[in-house]
Amino acid sequence: MPINVNTIAVLIPCYNEAQTIAKVVTDFRRVLPDAKIYVYDNNSTDGSPVLAAKAGAIVCREPRQGKGNVIRRMFREVDADCYLMVDADDTYPAHHATRLAAMVLDEGCDMVVGDRLSSTYFTENKRPFHNSGNRLVRWLIRSLYHSDIHDIMTGYRAFSRRFVKLFPVMSQGFEIETEMTLHALDKRFALGEMPIDYRDRPEGSVSKLNTMGDGLRVLKTILVLFKEYKPLRFFSWLAVVLAIVGLVFLIPVLVEYFHTGLVPRFPTLILSLFLMLAAMVSLFTGFCLDTIVEKDRKSYELKVIDFDNPVPASLSGTQASAPAR
Repeated sequence: MPINVNTIAVLIPCYNEAQTIAKVVTDFRRVLPDAKIYVYDNNSTDGSPVLAAKAGAIVCREPRQGKGNVIRRMFREVDADCYLMVDADDTYPAHHATRLAAMVLDEGCDMVVGDRLSSTYFTENKRPFHNSGNRLVRWLIRSLYHSDIHDIMTGYRAFSRRFVKLFPVMSQGFEIETEMTLHALDKRFALGEMPIDYRDRPEGSVSKLNTMGDGLRVLKTILVLFKEYKPLRFFSWLAVVLAIVGLVFLIPVLVEYFHTGLVPRFPTLILSLFLMLAAMVSLFTGFCLDTIVEKDRKSYELKVIDFDNPVPASLSGTQASAPAR
């Protein structure tokens, strides 16, 4: 499908990828010869930015460590109609780029996910805990958000300008991909997904992802964003748990009272009543926060409309100078 490659920016976060960065830049220049390729270096010490520049990339720098920090700067500084984000480790083939970009430019998708998990990921990836971690994250997102997205943490994606400029990046590290996916689901952006080939890192290339540390941060991000995006469900579940625990403590006290007319275990009674009260507070907290979140979604929709239909500068100036009545 034909696309206007002049509107495409390829974004490559990079941290100590001297072994692969030049090949990644060269591959994407070959597939998208008119696109601008940006490599954002994140304090590399192995000469990666020099190699990227020699390969023809526009090299920028983000001094704050972490992939989320790099993407925040990329999204703020680069202007294009379509953005392709890809890792610098040469695990994602460049030949998928044309189709990913076409889904944004020609089919109206706001984010297209390069789905590794439906393709070669589980056979190519040599880190077993990464495989189980991806399965766990996929199951959680599908269960909590009723989503059919297969690959939550892929580093190969395409975005519309609308998504990039209206996405508030809050994550600092590798949990950024999870944040992107949940934001797109919550704000009802047009999502697309495309199976892509995946190949493991070449021998000698070392992953910067810490399986346990970054995995726990991803799970924390899912939990925190679930609370923020779906507070009624979150606090309702919490209320149910508190109420069940409260009943577990309360029922023996009530049984004993009905048999003897006495309440010898006042601390247990007080604890159970406190838990029941906490359950009620949690439920009403969910109702209040759900109202706030729904208002925020409406405000965000209006922001999207304003972004898609900007007021011309000349008209804006005329309105500003018009006398108040």
